[in-house]
Amino acid sequence: MGYRKGYYRKDGTYVQGHYANNRSKSFSNKNNGCILLILVFIAFSAIISCSESSESTDNVTNSGSGLSTTNSNCPTKTCPDFKTQAEAQAAYNSNPKCYKKLDHDGNGKACESLK
Repeated sequence: MGYRKGYYRKDGTYVQGHYANNRSKSFSNKNNGCILLILVFIAFSAIISCSESSESTDNVTNSGSGLSTTNSNCPTKTCPDFKTQAEAQAAYNSNPKCYKKLDHDGNGKACESLK
């Protein structure tokens, strides 16, 4: 912002001196860096969210009651499928991630109700 001196127009009238805004009203140079950072952040967030959603949709199946996540490599066995606790424990020890339903309380012992 600066002071503009008075001047005469071509028609001979005088224009009184006044303060004038010299900067463009449509785009300020002060905010260029902030806007650029915000745009980069939004683009980066979109890329990350798209990659995470594509990984999670690989294991989603559509069942009649809604969406449920399943891993096709893991068998869907529960405690009643085993005769003894030792048999269930051996299956759980072979792959704890697949057989995590066998250990309800998370203490590392599968199907504690079986004998």
